[in-house]
Amino acid sequence: WIPNSDDDVTNEVPQPVTVDFLVIAGGGGGSLDSGSGGAGAGGYRNSYNSETSGGGGSSETALSLSPGVQYTVTIGAGGAGGSSEPSAGSAGANSSISGTGITTITSNGGGRGGTAPSGSSTMNGGSGGGGSVGYPGAGSGLGGSGTSNQGFNGGTGYRNSGAGGGGAGAVGANSAGADGNGGAGGAGLASSINGSSVTRGGGGGGATYNDTPGAGGSGGGGTGGRQSPVSQGSSGTANTGGGGGGKYSSSPANIGGSGVVILRLATTDYTGTTSGSPTVSTSGSDTILTFNASGSYTA
Repeated sequence: WIPNSDDDVTNEVPQPVTVDFLVIAGGGGGSLDSGSGGAGAGGYRNSYNSETSGGGGSSETALSLSPGVQYTVTIGAGGAGGSSEPSAGSAGANSSISGTGITTITSNGGGRGGTAPSGSSTMNGGSGGGGSVGYPGAGSGLGGSGTSNQGFNGGTGYRNSGAGGGGAGAVGANSAGADGNGGAGGAGLASSINGSSVTRGGGGGGATYNDTPGAGGSGGGGTGGRQSPVSQGSSGTANTGGGGGGKYSSSPANIGGSGVVILRLATTDYTGTTSGSPTVSTSGSDTILTFNASGSYTA
C-alpha cells in the first residue's frame, strides 16, 4: 500500500488540485463602412459555482491540476479596427489554459463587425459580429455565428444601419431597417468567480448614418458610431472580451477588448508559483488569480 497522505511517509501519491476557471477571449474589432455592424464578444467559458457559459451553455467541469506541473495561461488580444473606409476589422484572438494532463480550455475570439458585402467567415467567432449592408445596397446582411457554449450570433443589419454584435448572454439586436437606428450589442454574463459579481462579454453596437447608434452590450461592449452628426462610438473594454462598436466612416475604427482568465482554488492548495504577474486576491477560504496578460501557474 502507498498512503495518499501521511506525515511520516515520504513516498506519498500527489493529489490533484481542483481549480475553477473563467476563460474569456478577445472581442472582435469594429469595421469601418456604411452602417457597419458591431463586433462580437470573445468566447466565454465558465466552471465556477454552476454559473453558465456563453451562448446559453451550461457550467463546465472544474480543472484537475497535477502538483508540480506548470500550466500556461494565454490571454487573447482584441481585434483590430478597420483603418480606412471601407475596411473590415479583424476577429479577436483566442484565450486558453493548457498543460500536461488536462484538455486545453480554449475560448474563441469574437467575430469582427460586418461590412459590405457582409458575408465573411471572420464574422464568426466566440460571439458573432453584427451584419451590415453598405450604401446603396438593398436587402439585409446576416450577422456572424457564435460558437456553441461560448457566445451568441450577431444580429441582421440593413442599409446605413448596422446590427449589434453577439454577446456571451444574448444575440445582437437587429438594426431598425434601412437608414434606421443601429442595433444594440448582445448582453454579457455576470460571474462572481473573483468574489463579487462582474459582467463581461458584451457585444458591440452597430453604426448608423443619422439615427441612434446601437448601444454596447452590458459587459464591455463598445457603442456604435454615427455619421451625422459625427459620433465616434467606442472600443470594447479591456479584459472583458467586449466587442468594438461599428463606425460609419471616421478612421480609425474601434478595437475589441482584450480577454481575461481567472482561476479560483482553495487557499490551502495555492502554491504561489506564477508568471505574468496575475492579480492575487482572496475570498473566504479561496485564492483567486486574475490574468490580464499571458502567464502561468504551477500547481
